[in-house]
Amino acid sequence: MAACVDKWNPAYSSCRLSSSIYRYMSDCVMDCPVSVTGNGNGCCDSGDDVWDEICAEAQADAEAEPLLGMFYAELVLSRPSLEAALAAHLAAKLCIPGALPQDALRDLLAGALEAHPEASRDTRADLLAVRDRDPACAKMVHCFLYYKGFLALQAHRAAHALWSEGRTAPALLLQSRASEVFGVDIHPGARIGAGILLDHATGVVIGETAVVGDDVSILHAVTLGGTGKVSGDRHPKVGDGVLIGAGASVLGNVRIGDGAKIGAGAVVLRDVPCGTTAVGNPAKAIGKKPAPQRRPEDQPGVTMEQRWSDYVI
Repeated sequence: MAACVDKWNPAYSSCRLSSSIYRYMSDCVMDCPVSVTGNGNGCCDSGDDVWDEICAEAQADAEAEPLLGMFYAELVLSRPSLEAALAAHLAAKLCIPGALPQDALRDLLAGALEAHPEASRDTRADLLAVRDRDPACAKMVHCFLYYKGFLALQAHRAAHALWSEGRTAPALLLQSRASEVFGVDIHPGARIGAGILLDHATGVVIGETAVVGDDVSILHAVTLGGTGKVSGDRHPKVGDGVLIGAGASVLGNVRIGDGAKIGAGAVVLRDVPCGTTAVGNPAKAIGKKPAPQRRPEDQPGVTMEQRWSDYVI
C-alpha cells in the first residue's frame, strides 16, 4: 500500500487549485515558519490564498447579514492568520469555564500549530477538500466556522503534534474535549494525512495506531478500531484516496489499499486490495477484479463516487 503519512511530506500551494489533488502542493507559501500572531494587519492580501478567500467570504456574509458582523469580525476578520483564527476558535469551543481557561487553551493550540508547520499545510488541504467534495459546502468560511468534522480533525492535528513531542497529558485532554464537544473520538497517536473529509462526522472513532493516507473521505459513524485486548500495532492502515461509507467498521491491523471503497455498514476484518469495493458483514470484495489504476484526482476518496459497476454503496 502506497499510503502513509510517514512517507509523505505535505505542502501547500500559493495558487488556488481547481482539482482535488492536495498531496502535490508546493512549498511556495509555507517555507517559512508559521506565525500564529501575524503582523496585526488583519487578513486581507496576506499572501495565503486559502486564508484570503475565507476572509473575503466572511466579509461578504457580514455585509449581506449585518447581524453576523460582530460574529465574523471576532472569529475571522480580526485575526491575522488562519492559525491564529483556528487556535482561538477551537479554544472557544473546547475550554471549560473555571477549569480550563480559554486563553490558556488558545496558547496551547497556537504553540502546537506553530511548532508543526505541516499541521498548518494539512489544515489548508482539509479546507479545500471539504469545499470541493461536499456539495453542501458553499464557502470555506462555513466549513471553518461550523463543520464539526473539520474542527474535530484540526483539534486532533494539534493533539497529535503534542503527542509527538511526548506531551501526552495535554494531547489526551484535547482528545477528550473534542470527543465531548464534536462527538468525534480520534486518539492523538493516530497519524492522518492531508485533504481529509470527515462528512457529518458524528460517531467517528479512530484508534491509537491507525494510519490514514491522503485524500481520504470518511462518513459518519465509522470506526477504525481494534479487535480486543491486543496491544501494539492493532489498528487499520488506510491508503490514499479511500472512501469509507457511513457506519462501516474496520477492525484490527488490516490494510485498506489505495482507491478502495468500503460500503456503508460493512465490517472489515481482512485486508482490502487497492481499487476494490468491499461490502457486507463480514465484508467481502465485490466484482471479479480490482478497478484499473486511477489518477489521484479520480480516486473515490476525492470524487465521492459511491457507485461501483451496478452496485451502490
